[in-house]
Amino acid sequence: MRGNILQYRARVGQALAVVVLGSVIALCLILTGSPADAGEIVVASYEGVINPVAAEYLHDALAFANSSGAQALIFKLDTPGGLDTSMRLMIKDITAAPIPVIVFVAPSGGRAASAGVFITMAAHVAAMAPGTNIGAAHPVAMGGGEMDSTMKEKVENDSVAYIKSIAEQHGRNVSWAEDAVRKSVSVTEQEALKLKIVDLIADNIPALLKQLNGRKIALPNGSITLSTEAITLREFPMGTRLELLKALSDPNIAYLLMTIGTIGIMAELYSPGAILPGVVGAVSLILAFYSLQSLPVNYAGVLLLILGIIFFILEATVTSYGLLAIGGVVSMTFGSLMLIKSDAEFLQISWTVIVPVIITTAAVSLFIVGMGVRAMRRSPQTGQEGMIGAIGIAKTALCPDGKLAIHGELWDAVSDTPVELGTSVKVLRIQGLTLYVSPVLQKKEA
Repeated sequence: MRGNILQYRARVGQALAVVVLGSVIALCLILTGSPADAGEIVVASYEGVINPVAAEYLHDALAFANSSGAQALIFKLDTPGGLDTSMRLMIKDITAAPIPVIVFVAPSGGRAASAGVFITMAAHVAAMAPGTNIGAAHPVAMGGGEMDSTMKEKVENDSVAYIKSIAEQHGRNVSWAEDAVRKSVSVTEQEALKLKIVDLIADNIPALLKQLNGRKIALPNGSITLSTEAITLREFPMGTRLELLKALSDPNIAYLLMTIGTIGIMAELYSPGAILPGVVGAVSLILAFYSLQSLPVNYAGVLLLILGIIFFILEATVTSYGLLAIGGVVSMTFGSLMLIKSDAEFLQISWTVIVPVIITTAAVSLFIVGMGVRAMRRSPQTGQEGMIGAIGIAKTALCPDGKLAIHGELWDAVSDTPVELGTSVKVLRIQGLTLYVSPVLQKKEA
């Protein structure tokens, strides 16, 4: 009996030893970082302004990479900057990502400026291709003009605090990060690596993968070690919908759509029943207003643009000796300049777009409205009103009444002057179903 008890205690001791050993091994793996599963890395590429489309694209790419069990997401970036709200959404997604996010500033000639600096420094791994640059993160005015000194200081200090917290979190150069905001400093990829702004320099993605192999990365749910030796790359394209929205978010496109839409609606109002101008105008305006949602819009600029088009339309109907046309040009010019509430160059409407649009709008508006006005002033060509002034042939003698053929129809006719059979007569007026006429040729047709 005693032997059985001793044997039982020995087995319990062995089991406890196995549990303790397993716990120690698990703890060591947690502390040292567990290798991510070999498989694939998702690659998403974005070039352009940071806006809601960019934020949605990164969010979708992260969700796809995570659901497919990918080791990491490489976000290839080339941007001049963009909207603060979209930038912060992207950084929140990167910070909370369950897998590593590697931001790769590429290709050669690309840049990570303004909002791109924040996004790059927020990545778990920041890399740059040769011939790229990073910096110039000073905030720009988003109010249609220069900020006053107090507001400028507030915005600048807020941006400095944000980028410093990002740099500290990822062990990057805090001092340079502050200078990028306050002094708009910008550096090359070699300087960025030397200053510990980024982690790696790679010619391309395969070269980047070699440097990522064995790299330990801390995540919110623990740390992992990347294994990229036998990795498969999987592209995550933007998709037709986001590509379309990205194109629509271009301020030049929004400006063109709004102008086309307004002209189309005005043309339909002056030429009811044309249909095509109204359809094109309505669709263009809907797309324009959707596009403007992703841009910092000054609605005073929108009103000035519409007012300018109205001036052009009035010029075709009111004798103003060119004053309304001049007012239209001035109104559209100021409206074009005020439309976007930002000093950022990449959000401004190009003069190469503004000038042709104003000239074309003036010409098209005057032409369309002129045609409409002429059509409204033209004598009716159909119906009873269209018969006044028309020429018919007397089918009987009119003494004073008889029958008249006109427009292929036979009418009752009355003439104050006797009319012989076959004489051409002109319709003076209509009363009921009787035409009152006068002779235009006092001889019979041959």
